[in-house]
Amino acid sequence: MPEGHVLHRLARRFDAEFKGQPLQVSSPQGRFAESAAILDGNEIIDARAHGKHLFLEFTGGRFIHIHLGLYGKWRFSTLAGSEVPAPIGQVRLRIVSDSQVADLSGPSRCVLISEDEVGHVIARLGPDPLDPNEGDRKAFVTEVRKRRRAIGELVMDQSVIAGPGNIYRAESLFRVGISPFRKGANTSATRLGQLWDDLVILMEDGVQTGIITTIDPEDAPAEPIEGDAEASRFYVYHRTGRPCINCGTPVSEQLVAGRRLFWCSHCQR
Repeated sequence: MPEGHVLHRLARRFDAEFKGQPLQVSSPQGRFAESAAILDGNEIIDARAHGKHLFLEFTGGRFIHIHLGLYGKWRFSTLAGSEVPAPIGQVRLRIVSDSQVADLSGPSRCVLISEDEVGHVIARLGPDPLDPNEGDRKAFVTEVRKRRRAIGELVMDQSVIAGPGNIYRAESLFRVGISPFRKGANTSATRLGQLWDDLVILMEDGVQTGIITTIDPEDAPAEPIEGDAEASRFYVYHRTGRPCINCGTPVSEQLVAGRRLFWCSHCQR
């Protein structure tokens, strides 16, 4: 499932390439046809993301709410003249500007909602490190310290913090030295603040580059390690059994809440 930085990149792309012009909106697959007909010919006036949710605001106070889920994907193409290319596969939503085509297929959610409903969705989510408001850092720390669940589970709980997925969970916990099994209530406010700050830095880098790279350049191997392609990008993610880049301890892996969790038992306490 795409992590939060992907949705923020998408929001910025829609703002840059589709905003402020009449759009052709359709549903080649047919499952969004009725709503597409309402929006056809209207303009996007804002695009924003919160966590793993994308909201495209059209004139008239209507929003498309999109969650990609496991299989959702956007495909963008540039128009060659006035000819619009045929859709590829089962395209739920197609948005055509004067120069670009955006095709959405396989989302877990693609619905037309009101501004009030947008507020209800966001209210169920935790603060987003990529769109922080005043007090969000403190709210995250306070919320985690109220919980007896392991911090490795809480970082993946979108009602606690919106956006991080499996990679950012593993890598940020390693970078700040927190064991994923430490209970939220037993983690100091100082360390949780450091965790929030690190997620802000790593996820914003992901927005800028489009690639998740969490390892500091001075820690990355000078030469690629044979059979360990992740070593130049990650500290522990997908490096099960490989020596920790910091201490040499084999990286551990365990299935937690249905997701693979990676950590260093020596570096993380």
